[in-house]
Amino acid sequence: MDDFQLVEEAIFFTEPFYSLPITALHVFLFDRNCFTVAANWGILGIAAAFYLGFKNNSSYDRTSWEARKIWGSIVNNSRSFAAAVVSFVQTEDPNKTAQIKRILIHRHVAWLTALRYQMRLSKEWEHVFRRVKGLYIPTICEDYFQKSNTNSPEFLTEEEISSVLKKSNMATQILALQSESLQTLRDDDCFDDFRHMEFQRLISELYNDQGKSERIKNFPFPRQYASTALWTTLVFCILLPFGLLNTFAQEESWMAWMTIPFSALITWIFFLMEKIGDYSENPFEGTYNDVPITSIAKGIEIDIREMINDTNIPKPIENQNGFLM
Repeated sequence: MDDFQLVEEAIFFTEPFYSLPITALHVFLFDRNCFTVAANWGILGIAAAFYLGFKNNSSYDRTSWEARKIWGSIVNNSRSFAAAVVSFVQTEDPNKTAQIKRILIHRHVAWLTALRYQMRLSKEWEHVFRRVKGLYIPTICEDYFQKSNTNSPEFLTEEEISSVLKKSNMATQILALQSESLQTLRDDDCFDDFRHMEFQRLISELYNDQGKSERIKNFPFPRQYASTALWTTLVFCILLPFGLLNTFAQEESWMAWMTIPFSALITWIFFLMEKIGDYSENPFEGTYNDVPITSIAKGIEIDIREMINDTNIPKPIENQNGFLM
C-alpha cells in the first residue's frame, strides 16, 4: 500500500510538469494535431469516476456506518449493563453491595480499554506510518499487551491481570471473568435467576459487538478495489493532457496552454477521491479518519462510573487539532 501511495503522490505532484512539455510540443510543432487524441478520452474518465464512487461508497459504509453502528451498540449495551448492576445486585451488607458493584463496573471498564487497544493494533494493510503521532506511534498498542502493568491496574486485580495477559484475546477473557463472577454472585444469592439471565444476555450482546469489531479489524477491504481504482486513475491522468489538448485545440491557439492548470485540477480531484476511499477502509487504524473509539470508550467509562458515585472519574477527551480519537 505504501508503494502505491508513493506512485500516487508522484503522479499528483508532477502532473503540471508532465503536461507542460506536452502542451509546448503541441503548440510549437508544425503539425499541431500530432499530440491530440482523437478518441473520446472522457469515457475513461467516466469509468474511473464510476469505479472510485463505488469504492468510496463501500468504504464509507464500512467506516461511517457499520463501525459507528457497532460502537453505538457498545455504548447502549454498556449503559444497560451498568444500570443492571446498580439495580440488580443486592446483599444484606450495604458496603459489600457497593464493593461488588464497583468491581463489576471496573471490570467492564477494563474490557473497554482492552478492546479499544486491540482494535488499534497495527495490521500490514493499514496506513501504519500515517498514524496520529504521539498516540499510536510507534507501537503503543502493542506495548499495552506486552507489559505486566497494563493501563487497567485499578480496574482488575493482580491475579486477573496475570491471567488475561497470558491469553491471546485479552478482551474476550475479561468478559469471561465477568461471566464467572456473575455466576458466583448468583450462587451467593446476590440476585435471582431472572436477573442472572439478563446479565448473561448483556454479556452475549457485548461479545457480539466485540466480534463485529474484530471482523472489520481483521478482514481487509478487498485489495482489488484499491489497486484497480488506483491504476485506472493513473492511466486516466497520464492520458489526461492529450485529451485536454484535443478539446482546447478546437478553440483559440492560446487556449492550448489551459491544458496545464486543468490537468492539475482534474488530477487533484481524482486523486482526492481515491485518497478519501483509501483512508476510509480501516476505521480502527489510528489515523485522523478513524471512528473515535478512544473518546467513545472514555465517555462510557464516565457514564457508568458516575452511576456508582465512583471517585477519580476522568474528564472527557477533548478535541486534538480538531479531531476526536
